[in-house]
Order: sequence, then C-alpha cells, then structure tokens
Amino acid sequence: METNIFIHFECTFQLKDEHNYIDWIKKAVRKEERTIKELNFIFCTDADLHEKNLRFLRHDTFTDIITFDYSEDDTLHGDIFISVDRVKENASTFAVALEQEMKRVMIHGVLHLLGYNDKFSEEKEIMTNKENFYINQFTN
Repeated sequence: METNIFIHFECTFQLKDEHNYIDWIKKAVRKEERTIKELNFIFCTDADLHEKNLRFLRHDTFTDIITFDYSEDDTLHGDIFISVDRVKENASTFAVALEQEMKRVMIHGVLHLLGYNDKFSEEKEIMTNKENFYINQFTN
C-alpha cells in the first residue's frame, strides 16, 4: 500500500525540511508494525482548533492537538490538527525548542492513531516514553 502523508498549513507556520518529518513518521509507523493509508497533518491557529474542539468534541478549551481517527484494522488513516499557537506556548512553558515540542505533538497524534492513550497515569507514562523514543529517532 502506498504511503500518503500530507502536510497542510492553515496559518503562517512552516516546517523546515518537511520530507524529514514525513520520513520520520513513516519509520515510526513501520516500527509499530502498521501501515498508512493516509495521514494529514493540518497546522492551524488556536482559534481554528478551538472551533473544531467545540464543534466536534463539545469541549470549550484550547488544546494543542486533535486527532480524528478513520483507521481500519492495522492501517492508519487520520487527520491530525495542530495548533501552532498552543505548541509555541507549550515550548516556552517547558523551556524547549519549538521544533522539539512540535515533534512531540506530531508523534503524539500518530501514537493515538496507533492505539496508545493517555487518560490514566500508566497510559500517559507509556505514551511519554514512546514520544521520547521516537523524537530521539528523528534525523535531519
């Protein structure tokens, strides 16, 4: 099956070397022994993501990411909306580079599509360890 990963920008933000991010996501999904039908990363503003959070999830909160999962069996298919405003704020709060925090949020969305959750402390610990592992696999 052909891998299709698309990156869309609904704001002024741009990823440097998009192809490196696409290759990184492909490798992570392969490592988890899954395939990709289609993944869309949509970078947007806080206002855009807040509107989606209200409309689709009925949550009146700001968030850094919302993942819509259309996957079937072991084949990933989803839309990952990322608020660049929120990621920038998180990077500042946690005193990490924007690029580092962006990788964390991107792989976080993919991990959700892979079936990982973060509602409970044990799940959150597993997911954080996976995020760290895959961030360390990123090559420029």
